[in-house]
Amino acid sequence: MLPPGNFLRYVDGEAVTMTSGGEASMKFYLFKLIPPRPSFAQDMTADEAQLMRQHSAYWAGLMRQGLVHAFGPVADPKGIYGIAVAELEDQSDPQVLGHGDPVIQANAGFSIEVLPMPSLVTPKTASSR
Repeated sequence: MLPPGNFLRYVDGEAVTMTSGGEASMKFYLFKLIPPRPSFAQDMTADEAQLMRQHSAYWAGLMRQGLVHAFGPVADPKGIYGIAVAELEDQSDPQVLGHGDPVIQANAGFSIEVLPMPSLVTPKTASSR
């Protein structure tokens, strides 16, 4: 269920929460962190393990701020990767979150993809479906 006075509208193919005044307020994004190699989870170095602790602390901090709904590793048979799902204000640049990740800033061979999500079902919104 959306907060009172808000409704969902598609803008340029993306679902955004709109206020009754017509201003877009929130958008959802999937962040995909790709490690430097498919075997990363099995053979990371001590330095990489420390970097991953910083990475986890970074996303946990964003979660405490209410920006991130979930994050964690995905055990894809082709190679592990990480995901995060964030909800950002309409004017926010999601690339800023991705590029603020310590593993990206360390230039340690990781890459990040940021993809818009047309909608996101959460415990708060599921009851309105």
